[in-house]
Amino acid sequence: MSAPGLAAALALKSLGNRRGTALLTLLSITISVALLIGVNQVRREARSSFTNTLSGADLIVGARSGSINLLLYSIFRIGNPTGAVSWDSYQKISSRSDVAWTFPISLGDSHRGYRVLGTDENYFTFYRYGGGRGLELADGALFADDGDAVIGAEVAAKLGYEVGTPIVVSHGIGAGSFAEHDDNPFRVAGILERTGTPVDQTVHVTLAGIEIMHGADVADADHEHDDEGGEGHAEATIEPEIITAFVVGMKSRAALFGLQRIINDYRREPLSAIIPGVALTELWGLVSTAETALLVVSGFVVVAGLLGLLTTLLTSMNERRREMAVLRSVGAGPGMIFALLICEAAFLALLAALAGVALVHLGLLLSREVVLETFGIALSPGLPGMFDLLVVSGVTLAAMLIALVPAWRGYRNSLADGLTVRI
Repeated sequence: MSAPGLAAALALKSLGNRRGTALLTLLSITISVALLIGVNQVRREARSSFTNTLSGADLIVGARSGSINLLLYSIFRIGNPTGAVSWDSYQKISSRSDVAWTFPISLGDSHRGYRVLGTDENYFTFYRYGGGRGLELADGALFADDGDAVIGAEVAAKLGYEVGTPIVVSHGIGAGSFAEHDDNPFRVAGILERTGTPVDQTVHVTLAGIEIMHGADVADADHEHDDEGGEGHAEATIEPEIITAFVVGMKSRAALFGLQRIINDYRREPLSAIIPGVALTELWGLVSTAETALLVVSGFVVVAGLLGLLTTLLTSMNERRREMAVLRSVGAGPGMIFALLICEAAFLALLAALAGVALVHLGLLLSREVVLETFGIALSPGLPGMFDLLVVSGVTLAAMLIALVPAWRGYRNSLADGLTVRI
């Protein structure tokens, strides 16, 4: 057997004989590596989930507020709106010649902890996520009347709902509410395919349905007359007075900044128009310091784990002096002792780093449903990436460098010193 192979075999046997200490060191490094990789993985998955939530939209318009706040409550259902948009302003902006499409968003109610969103059929036609994918129905149909609701996949899965299930909406966004609108229940008309976005945790209803639920009288609504066929009939239409926000798609991107300036300077009421991509960039800039701080702290935890490895190796050197002397007496040279200690550190670090990577990816796989339901972040655990490979390589190399100190001490221990009985 070659010298490196012999050193590796001796290192494995030595670690087996000291398995108690080796396991504790292994556990320490595993947890530290898992923390570092976990922080990076969650950061990356969170960014990906946010970025994929809405695509193809040019502007988001809401009451005057900060761009990040408007983005969070209108698209990600995080936080609460600071105000409302009048229906008259929505119609005036929607009817502009440079606007291709719009869809309204009305928030403020919930069902068993899930947000209720009032909108119209344009939402299902023009909403895009994940780089351009549209919303698809897994079962049922879209709104047939104002008593229908279209629910996200997560709502259907967690609550066990199917087409035809009645839904009672509560005022407010808590998991429970005393103000339940049980006199005007909705009925599940359709269930959307899973998207991995906040759409999955949303109950969608019509704007008119929200007005009726809040006490609007159909008899007082405007009527559209249809005289086709000789005998006219009237169809009631209920328009809201206010909505929370709306999303705009432009006919030409060249007119985007012009319309944004017009809306931000709107004289009828204070409005804010934001570009989703720009607002996301501001959000990442805001949280980047915290992300960097977490990565740095996690890196120091890994360093602490490696220093623990060094402490263990140095502490064991006095106890292993006789072992080293015996190895020297049977023909092992100083270089073999040196390689033995380097191999022990490398084996421990490599195994711990690989265990840390496996622990993180297994944890992401097992917790993805809880994270999606609690935070609205869709985790997509996959195979280890380049960052994982760099961490495993870096930790192993660092352990080998750290082991140079005890390896040098073992190298310098003489045969006579090892066999000398100390009193």
